[in-house]
Amino acid sequence: MNFAEPDHIRMLRDTMRKFVDAHMSRSEAARWDQDDVFPRDVFDELAALGVMGLTIPEEYGGAGRDITATMIVIEELSRRSLAVSVPYIMAACYAGMNILECGSETQKSELLPLIAAGKMLFAYGWTEPDVGADLASVRTTAVRDGDMLVVNGHKRFCSGSEFCDYIYTLVRSGPADQRYGNLSFVLIPPHTPGVAISRIGSMGMKGAATTDVSFTDVRVPFSNLVGGPDAWNRGWQMLTGAGLDVEKLEVAAMGVGIASAAVDDAWNYANERKQFGKAISQYQAIRHKLADMHTRLMAARLMMYNASAMADRGERCGIETSMTKLFVTEAAKSIVLDSQEILGAYGYVKDFDVERYVRDVLLLPIIGGSSAVQRNNIANWMGLGR
Repeated sequence: MNFAEPDHIRMLRDTMRKFVDAHMSRSEAARWDQDDVFPRDVFDELAALGVMGLTIPEEYGGAGRDITATMIVIEELSRRSLAVSVPYIMAACYAGMNILECGSETQKSELLPLIAAGKMLFAYGWTEPDVGADLASVRTTAVRDGDMLVVNGHKRFCSGSEFCDYIYTLVRSGPADQRYGNLSFVLIPPHTPGVAISRIGSMGMKGAATTDVSFTDVRVPFSNLVGGPDAWNRGWQMLTGAGLDVEKLEVAAMGVGIASAAVDDAWNYANERKQFGKAISQYQAIRHKLADMHTRLMAARLMMYNASAMADRGERCGIETSMTKLFVTEAAKSIVLDSQEILGAYGYVKDFDVERYVRDVLLLPIIGGSSAVQRNNIANWMGLGR
């Protein structure tokens, strides 16, 4: 297989690095993290590049579906700040990919051009206080009342709900005894009467603050049912479609970006920091640690590119994306923690970005399906133990 980056990917990476240097300084990234704010002005500048449309066909105003290119954007933004890369995912992936894959023709024609222009973001309203990976057990309900839907329930870890345009909400739309047959997705504007949002304090991923969301007799038009009338009670098929494979890659791309930044910072620090009369990069223990970090990063990047290429070709790649999500996020965690060790006490203080990398990277093996879930998926799909 040829893992050389094609010209359009090299050009995109160069464009993204110039954008980050011009609009996402280290000092601003630190401020977004400290204040837990979404830099909307930077997001709008990013949208002007056209990268929000990398998951959307040209007929809807996009640049054409290119999963590998989308992952490159996530990677390069995550090298500097999740306060921008996570909202990018909320637009290009959560909104763009789900409406393209699951939306009705009306929803596609109305929403996809807005998404491609960077004018629409979705937050995921999937998990609940007592429901994590077992999404077939959600208790939030939607009941039809004429031309309206009435939604009641609670969602947890709904990141970005404060500034999104719609909460992409998984609801129970029929009796709970038919776990997989009575689920639907509803688009709920966060400012609809009956919606209450409260922040959950978290150690990392600042800028797209995670929240609790409650729905009390929230009324939205029946036309907000994702997929249109025929999609009533078909939410499970939407949930487990090809978009789920790409969601795992999104988290992996974040991991590659954070790990890349950590490797660069550790390398530069090791060459500048002197102890006992010489740079610490000259000590074998540090040299070997840096060599291992670079090697794990290379393996992680190649796994992500391979799985992204499979998704681009339209191949079913559930096993490969689970393997990628598992390996890359665990590798990124080990790389970042090694970087912190190289910086010593400086890796533990907020004056250095590595402290933020540690807080951010610890989340990645948890979100998008935990490492335990990915291991179960891999074993089950490969028929191990049967």
